Amino acid sequence: MKSPISILLAAFAFVMSFVTPAYAEASAGMDGGFASLIPLLLIMVIFYFLLIRPQQKKLKEHRNLVDALQKGDKVLTGGGVFGKVTEVKDDTVKVEIADGVVIKVRRDTVAGLTE
Repeated sequence: MKSPISILLAAFAFVMSFVTPAYAEASAGMDGGFASLIPLLLIMVIFYFLLIRPQQKKLKEHRNLVDALQKGDKVLTGGGVFGKVTEVKDDTVKVEIADGVVIKVRRDTVAGLTE
């Protein structure tokens, strides 16, 4: 799968292929500055759909995951530690990583649920 950056660069090259020097000179006399803003607007739209929107969706999913944590959930922390939630507080979670070994971590460092 192509990375969003390579897709963005390909889209930029595609848009810029339509702006030839002759076209730019002709449109500068007719439209003024608006014609020169079209490629910039297209790039901003592409950035939104390829980079900003997916990141916002991912953040929302993570926030919902962290808010739904319960005692007994098996989790993976951001540091790569697997464990089982033993206690949930406002902004911390106690995670049992081995028999009798309980660590306290921030809720937002929980990366995901495991089985």
